[in-house]
Amino acid sequence: MMGDSPHKGHRERMKQRFLRDGLTRFDPHQIIEMLLYFGIPRKDTNEIAHELINTFGSLSGVLKAPHDDLLSVKGMTPGAATLLSFSGQLIREYYNSELAKDMIIDSTEKMGQFVLPKFFGEFNEKVLLICLDNKCKVLHSSFVSEGSLNATEINVRRILEQAIRNHATAVVIAHNHPSGFALPSIEDQKSTKVLTDTLSVAGIQFVDHLVVADDDYVSLRSTPSMAHLFIPSSKVGGTKSSPG
Repeated sequence: MMGDSPHKGHRERMKQRFLRDGLTRFDPHQIIEMLLYFGIPRKDTNEIAHELINTFGSLSGVLKAPHDDLLSVKGMTPGAATLLSFSGQLIREYYNSELAKDMIIDSTEKMGQFVLPKFFGEFNEKVLLICLDNKCKVLHSSFVSEGSLNATEINVRRILEQAIRNHATAVVIAHNHPSGFALPSIEDQKSTKVLTDTLSVAGIQFVDHLVVADDDYVSLRSTPSMAHLFIPSSKVGGTKSSPG
């Protein structure tokens, strides 16, 4: 029974500490340890938490880890792995709901703030389209394509259709490099040029293309060697830019 567990007192002290102080001064492994209380009710979860952090590198790494990879850690159970996966997805949904649909994203920093939560826990490369009006207010955002772990195809036709359907004056594109760095590739540069040319014919400005990796991002428009890929505009092109 739980009352006979030598870990009951420790768990109770951890819970009371949380209720008193929140997660202030909790180490990453202690946060995972406490979360695991609800997935592994009758076992010391401290050692498992340490092993999870060591395996995946950080608290966010644990919460973004695939379910099967979590199960590979000694002591983990299917229920505990599901709990951690659910918690990671819950964080993403929380941040997405906090970012209002009509948010104004008129700077590189605001673009990064908007897109980063949407890629949290994504293991396949995906392309996000953000449709804007002439005041840089978000009209619509959605993923328009998904590929493998290493590559995806940017669907120019679908992007154009979505932009027109949502009456966009301008668009921002973001895609992730799940297994690499936020460094634009030659393919990223080529697809940016094609999109710029295609959208400009329809009278839609291509504001920026962000490359995302973990908690980092790079703006192609703010990268001096790639700024020429974008057509300046007096309407929306005046968005404030700074390196990501």
